Amino acid sequence: DGVTEVLAHHSDNLRDKFVEIPCSEDYDSHKRFEGCTPRKCGRGVTDAVITKEEAERIRRIAERGLSLGGSDGGASILDLHSGALSLGKHFVNLYRYFGDKIQDIFTEEDFALYRDVRQRIQQRIAQVFGISSSALYLTKPTFFSRMNSTGAKTTHDEYWHPHVDKVTYGSFDYTSLLYLSDYSKDFGGGRFVFMDADSNKTVEPRAGRVSFFTSGSENLHRVEKVQWGTRFAITISFSCDPEHGIGDPLLP
Repeated sequence: DGVTEVLAHHSDNLRDKFVEIPCSEDYDSHKRFEGCTPRKCGRGVTDAVITKEEAERIRRIAERGLSLGGSDGGASILDLHSGALSLGKHFVNLYRYFGDKIQDIFTEEDFALYRDVRQRIQQRIAQVFGISSSALYLTKPTFFSRMNSTGAKTTHDEYWHPHVDKVTYGSFDYTSLLYLSDYSKDFGGGRFVFMDADSNKTVEPRAGRVSFFTSGSENLHRVEKVQWGTRFAITISFSCDPEHGIGDPLLP
């Protein structure tokens, strides 16, 4: 697949790495929000916003939630905002399906950590792109993913296709991924690949690493198939449009 450059090795400890790239025209077909809609586009990686210990605590939240369900295929989703949880070949609403049992699974501290981490990622994105943090709105879907080498059973399991977030989800303006496990130690394959005209740029996940980027076609991307082990991450996305904003999840 052409020349591949590694943007971030799993062994690197990156304070701040940012590559600016020209913005695509995707934003022009949506309402623009001055001082927020991307005019400076690019992609960044940092290992300095979330600690490895925090990433491990967040991974345990994902593991506990996903232990209630899980896909028959290789990709399982847990969305604490909407309650969507993979179960077999379908999704259920975790909060309705399990009711009061949820309080045995999650704690207020879990949700407080989730909120704190989300705020720090939001602040870093705002800082790098030169916008006000208060201009960004958390948007859906924001979710945990667990990927392994099990074959796909439905199209939801086919996570490896190239896609553009702004095209897939019109509300996205800035996308971030917080990795919760380590490439080459916890899983093989599963690298994140930016697909540029001249070459592919890959990000090798490590627990606590945040990868973030503007959501338009300038950042066409895919995830490699996981070959072995289990890869955990959380996708946290932001919109400039307050109408697409969602609140932080609350323990029922």
